[in-house]
Amino acid sequence: MLAVRAVSHRYANMLVLAVPDFELARDEHCALIGPSGVGKTTLLHILAGILRPTSGSVSLDGEVLYPATDHDDRWRATRIGVIPQLLHLLPSLSALDNVRLAQYFVGNAESGTASVLLKDLGLQARLNARPERLSVGEQQRVAIARAIVNKPRLLLADEPTSSLDDASSERAVELLFEAARMTGALLVVATHDARIRERFARQVHLARAQG
Repeated sequence: MLAVRAVSHRYANMLVLAVPDFELARDEHCALIGPSGVGKTTLLHILAGILRPTSGSVSLDGEVLYPATDHDDRWRATRIGVIPQLLHLLPSLSALDNVRLAQYFVGNAESGTASVLLKDLGLQARLNARPERLSVGEQQRVAIARAIVNKPRLLLADEPTSSLDDASSERAVELLFEAARMTGALLVVATHDARIRERFARQVHLARAQG
């Protein structure tokens, strides 16, 4: 379960994020809704364990992220998968090695999981292709595979459909749902895309912070 309590964040003494309390059960899908500039990405960074909020607490399956001592990168990488808006695939690595890199960071030298995962996502013929040789949709699937290869408890995606047409947007959301099912992860998507909001039974609406 994910529990968010009284979370807020300030930059240079300006309140930029104030989040309503919410909880998500295992395998639940949730959309963070709001226009650009309300702090959706900031909240995702807080949920990912890479940005300490100014106040409040976040816990995942009973483990407190804040305000406890900072967890190390390996702890985060084995529990939380992130698909950023800019995918940040390494151009010098193949699709397979981009995914295996996530395993390397947690000390997992086993290579079969990454290739099986990419094949399950329809990339069996593209394992050795570098990002520049992949379509936008293929790059996105590599990023999804990289995010779930370590079987995280929580899967986060930042504006995953912002640059996609209607058909590709629908497919991207289906892939996210499929990825969450593969690992039994909670799925949280930050979006202002009206095309996909109705796909999420749970929605957390963010408004511009005052104060």
